[in-house]
Amino acid sequence: MSPTPEKDTKADSPVPTGPDPGPVSKWLSEQGFDHAVLDPDHVGIEQIGVEALFLPVIAAALKSHGFDHLQCQGGYDEGPGQQLVSFYHFIAMAEVADGDVDQLREVRLKVFLSRDGQPSIPSLYGLFRGADWQERETFDMFGINFEGHPHPKRLLMPEDWTGWPLRKDYVQPDFYEMQDAY
Repeated sequence: MSPTPEKDTKADSPVPTGPDPGPVSKWLSEQGFDHAVLDPDHVGIEQIGVEALFLPVIAAALKSHGFDHLQCQGGYDEGPGQQLVSFYHFIAMAEVADGDVDQLREVRLKVFLSRDGQPSIPSLYGLFRGADWQERETFDMFGINFEGHPHPKRLLMPEDWTGWPLRKDYVQPDFYEMQDAY
C-alpha cells in the first residue's frame, strides 16, 4: 500500500491580495500611469497612491478626465519614524452642476514622503489655483515643500518659527519670543 500524499498546505492557504482597483485606478492603468491601489476610505472613496514626481502629470490627466475641482489638499503624519503624507481630494464638478449628485465622482490621491531631510513635492498651483493656501498650510504645519509654488512661505506660524507643529515628533518650545515685530 502506498503512503497517502500529504496535503500541500501552501497551496491551500489563500494568497493575500490588495484592494480591488476602482474605476479611476482602472482608467489610469488604461492610460499607462503607474500608481498604487489603496484601500477606500471610511465612506468608500477611492484612494490612489502616486509618486511625487508623477503627481502633476496624473493630476492633469484626472483634470482632463473630468476631475476639475480640487476640493481639499492637506497632509498628515503617520507617526514618529514613519512617513508624511500629502493628499489631494478631487471632484468631478460636471455631475454636481447637472444635479446628478448620486453619481458624484470623487477620488483621493496620496503621496507618501520620507520625513528625513526636506520632503518635497511638485505644487499643483498651476493646475488648481485653490491649492495656493492649502499647500502653504501643509508646508507650515508639516514642513512639506511644494516646488514651483509662487508664495512658498508660512501661512499660520510666524516666519521665524522653528519646526513643524503638526508632526507627531514635534517638541513644543517653552516660549516664543517675537523678534522685530514692529
